[in-house]
Amino acid sequence: MSKEKRPSEPRALTSGTAERLAAIVEAAEQAASKVIDDAEEQARRQLQDASARADRIVAERLRALADQLDPPAAPGRENHLRPVEAAPEPDPTPRSGSAGARLLATQMAVSGSSREEIEQRLRSGFEIKDTREILDAILGPEE
Repeated sequence: MSKEKRPSEPRALTSGTAERLAAIVEAAEQAASKVIDDAEEQARRQLQDASARADRIVAERLRALADQLDPPAAPGRENHLRPVEAAPEPDPTPRSGSAGARLLATQMAVSGSSREEIEQRLRSGFEIKDTREILDAILGPEE
């Protein structure tokens, strides 16, 4: 009878090998965690940038719509209203009550946005410093 060779049994891991494997696994988990954290942070920044761009686009389009609703007097055509005094220099900041800002605030309120969210959009999209007048007109005064 011939002797058959048995397949060799896996040898037990030495404690040194097990420790090295554990260290490798731990390092891989830490690296994966850092990659995930970095990706999430980058996604947050991109979302914030996109939101700011969207706010600017919405504000520009609402301003254009507001201008269509309230166009300036046609050239060569006199306005029938005359100022009593000389008109002051135009204010470079948008009016707090512009039609576009009011329209956006109304739309946001109808869609369920909070007062703080609406205020932020008015500040960033329309550069309105004091949003209280618009917010109080749409949402009612703060208590």
